[in-house]
Amino acid sequence: MTKDVLKKLTLPEAPGVYFFLSAQKKIMYIGKATSLKQRVGSYFAADIKDKRSQLIENMVLEAATVEYTETDSVLEALILETNLIRTHKPRYNTKSKDDKSYNHLIITNEEWPRVLVVRGRDIAEKFLKEEIKYEFGPFPSGILFRDALKIVRKLFRFYDTKNPVGTERTKMARGKMDFNRQIGLYPDPEHKDEYLKTIRHLKLFFEGKKQTIIKELESEMMKAAKAEAFEQAHKLKKQIFSLKHIEDIALVKSDYQLPDGVGNMRVEAYDIAHMAGKDMVGVMVVVQNNEPQKSEYRKFKIKTLKQANDPAALTEVLKRRFTHPEWPNPSLIVVDGNNIQKNAAEAVLATLGLTITVVAVVKDERHRASKILASADILRKHKFDILLANAESHRFAIGFYRKTARKRMTE
Repeated sequence: MTKDVLKKLTLPEAPGVYFFLSAQKKIMYIGKATSLKQRVGSYFAADIKDKRSQLIENMVLEAATVEYTETDSVLEALILETNLIRTHKPRYNTKSKDDKSYNHLIITNEEWPRVLVVRGRDIAEKFLKEEIKYEFGPFPSGILFRDALKIVRKLFRFYDTKNPVGTERTKMARGKMDFNRQIGLYPDPEHKDEYLKTIRHLKLFFEGKKQTIIKELESEMMKAAKAEAFEQAHKLKKQIFSLKHIEDIALVKSDYQLPDGVGNMRVEAYDIAHMAGKDMVGVMVVVQNNEPQKSEYRKFKIKTLKQANDPAALTEVLKRRFTHPEWPNPSLIVVDGNNIQKNAAEAVLATLGLTITVVAVVKDERHRASKILASADILRKHKFDILLANAESHRFAIGFYRKTARKRMTE
């Protein structure tokens, strides 16, 4: 396959799974992508053999075309990729791979099913066939898979205790069980049916059937609303929203080959949060070496405004931030918004005589990053840091706003 063939393909800037096909339309290789367009394009770099392997270079040369399936999130792309590789066993995915060392997800066949991560080589040793209710995998990247499970656990509250639920013997173990039950990390006998439903939904999610779950939850929500069980209806609404807006920034990093040294720069991201101008706050977060530096996060209560005006609030935050010479200057500033916020930040820097690149992350109607206002070179080197810093600033700002609003209402 050549670059000319690639140019004829219309690949989206969206997460999903791609398939390299032979001339006979046989699947040769399956991969996942944060951006299908960028990821597939990376296979046609001149140094693909050095970056990947001779095997992958041979696969690209042998392939006739590429097809893809778009997903709503990187998390779902990871799951779909695993299911498809397991089903089709493409030659170039399985060649020279020992998947016995890879992680599998096991859901136990117990009264209270547990969700466990087990190495492929250990499954037969640790479990009898009848002790496994569901099994998914293999998942080649252990770190990536564990990051994925952290996200999944926010969607579905499952239990992963070492021993089966209810087998606690010592006083200390029972005390720990009681505490974990109070904070929702251990089963409550009164909600067994609800937990079993969660396990079923988890199974559907790992089968790539998210829409089935959403339809069921929407039906339950309507029934609860008709019965005037509004608290339950609101809980279901929040769960549906979480499924439709999966936050999986932790999984984006794996899709970008970061050039040496680019993670050493200091990236600062800013966000403003309020409710129609009330309790307006701003935050600064720092990402360095591709990691959040939480000890350097800063909060700002907006002092100069009484009405909603995000660009003016951002201006205030930046002016106050740069009154602190003891804080290291950033190499890159990320703002949430569009050219209006970007211009506001650049105006502050110009006034202060600072030369710092500013980029803006534009959101769609579901508050997902749809575009980054930055040069191609900045995007190539720092896209992961930009997205991570932006996601962190939004999370931090919402948390600070809620705390501020609660305090005002209590007072």
